Amino acid sequence: MIRKARIADAKQIHKLLMVYAQDGLMLSRSLADIYEGIRDFYVYDCAGVVAGTVCLHICWEDLAEVRSLAVAAAYEGRGVGRHLVEACLDEARQLGLPRIFALTYKQAFFEKFGFRVVEKSELPHKVWGDCLKCAKFPDCDEIAMIVDLPGGTTGGSAKSEEIH
Repeated sequence: MIRKARIADAKQIHKLLMVYAQDGLMLSRSLADIYEGIRDFYVYDCAGVVAGTVCLHICWEDLAEVRSLAVAAAYEGRGVGRHLVEACLDEARQLGLPRIFALTYKQAFFEKFGFRVVEKSELPHKVWGDCLKCAKFPDCDEIAMIVDLPGGTTGGSAKSEEIH
């Protein structure tokens, strides 16, 4: 089951992300960072076990990032990652965000959602704050990808329907 993360999930999220961070596949996130951003996370809950996680991090009024996507090894190949990313894209649409990006080593996976490869230089400089903490900076080997969401707004709030 995909759901928004809860405070009680933070330690399991941290443990799962650290597996990927230790392999150099994503940035390490402290437990404090996870608690501070817990509202940005989704989890795949399997009988109380966090078997997968992802974060939708809003960068600006017209841009967000799908990040911290991790699936426990025992759950790989079951569509967990797909469902987690779909949850982020659904939320982004609801928020009226027109563009979502990801920095990834899994180009083919993100292409299934309509992401396309872009030069990292096309992304605003403000998205690189976390990259400064990375041992690979400035020689990042991740692939920058972006998707335009239908119905996203630029430069303002989406119109809402009046309720009578």
